[in-house]
Amino acid sequence: MKRFATLALLAAPVTAMTLTPTVAVAQATPLAQVQQHLRAVGTMTANFTQTDRKGQSMSGKLFLKRPGKIRFQYGANVPMLVVANGKSLTFVDYQVKDVQSWPIGNSPLSVLLNPNQDLARFAKVTQNDGKVIAVDARDPKRPEFGRIAMVFAKMPSAPSGLMLTGWTMLDSQNNRTTVRLSNQRFNIAIADSQFRYTDPRKKG
Repeated sequence: MKRFATLALLAAPVTAMTLTPTVAVAQATPLAQVQQHLRAVGTMTANFTQTDRKGQSMSGKLFLKRPGKIRFQYGANVPMLVVANGKSLTFVDYQVKDVQSWPIGNSPLSVLLNPNQDLARFAKVTQNDGKVIAVDARDPKRPEFGRIAMVFAKMPSAPSGLMLTGWTMLDSQNNRTTVRLSNQRFNIAIADSQFRYTDPRKKG
């Protein structure tokens, strides 16, 4: 079950989004503030807890380096890894020695990994109060491809006044995966080696 919950984290494509940055810094709309935050954060580390629709949870450490790189390093009792190297998003199951890869653009995580997208083209604000901005991103022409709902806490000390606290993804089979973040750290040095993996498959 852990394996399927992790695959749901990857395989709910929002569509490949090759978009152009057009949001000006001077704009004060909530969506523009989210765009500014994504562009202001070059790297981030955080602790994460991932929960599926049945309530089963896994925890670990997240490493993010824009553009295009992310690593979900699960705890020692979970022999799996999710990693993106700037081009491909890869799921590695060390227990069964299986590796599966997708283009980053075919995953809803591309919203988080490419800060140069114009969020106004495919995202909308679903909540904006004194504490939280929530943004829902999906392709309205192809809703069967799933969606990602991101939550940002308003925090003056964080980049552009926002702190990414987590997200929920829903795929075409209604598999829901929720990720919650804590202990976020921004714009620290992260080596590119963090976004590589050891292939468990036998050579040849």
